[in-house]
Amino acid sequence: MTTERVRKEEFRVRGDAVIAKIKEIVHEGNVRRITIKNEEGSTLIEIPLTLGVVGALFLPVWAAIGAIAALAANLTIVVEKIEPVAEEAPAQEDAAPSSDAG
Repeated sequence: MTTERVRKEEFRVRGDAVIAKIKEIVHEGNVRRITIKNEEGSTLIEIPLTLGVVGALFLPVWAAIGAIAALAANLTIVVEKIEPVAEEAPAQEDAAPSSDAG
């Protein structure tokens, strides 16, 4: 049985490098949400990602990210990634102890 664990990563980037970094992150996969914050830590935009929403439907989001990047010098990108975690099987005991007959 597998469960999912959410892991957060933060990247500090200059405004002109934001779109390239987000494209790189999305290309890696398993991304659940991207949040862009300004230098003070205030959230500017949160982008929930689902499978298949990276193509043409993502174009207005790219435009919004570009506008934000043009206005800010330094931004923080917070990425929530989903990682499958396999649950460990319970330890099995030896089937039968060996006996020394004789």
